[in-house]
Amino acid sequence: MPKLTHLNNSGEAHMVDVSDKVDTVRSAIAQSRVELTEDVITAISDDNLPKGDLYATARIAGIQAAKKCSDLIPLCHPLPLSKITVDIELQGTSLVITAVCKTTGKTGVEMEALTASSVAALTVYDMCKALDKGIIIRDTRLLGKAGGKSGDWKAS
Repeated sequence: MPKLTHLNNSGEAHMVDVSDKVDTVRSAIAQSRVELTEDVITAISDDNLPKGDLYATARIAGIQAAKKCSDLIPLCHPLPLSKITVDIELQGTSLVITAVCKTTGKTGVEMEALTASSVAALTVYDMCKALDKGIIIRDTRLLGKAGGKSGDWKAS
């Protein structure tokens, strides 16, 4: 079994020392899906949500979340992000939220991308819950990453 990098020799949680790693360009893409009812889709399409512009608010929330990832996830390194995009697309009865994060540094940006898509999805829920509390957030996952010692990876 591979050694877990966030545990020291005594089994205690600690932040991984990345100071000897080489800075490389790193990127990650993550996605979340938010299932909606027809009433919610109609309100979004008619720009008639009580809390305002859903797409802009969710996009900004995702960007802010990526920037604050190390404040939210224990042992996560703070990163100087050079790019964050959050795209939201209506596909049938779901909003598909895709986040891309990029940096040049010593550690990857997978957690930042996952945090961005997750918080954007939570924001969609918050903005639409007055119309339907049965909204489902699902399928939050990493779609791919590039760079770093372990190289590139894509979800199958």
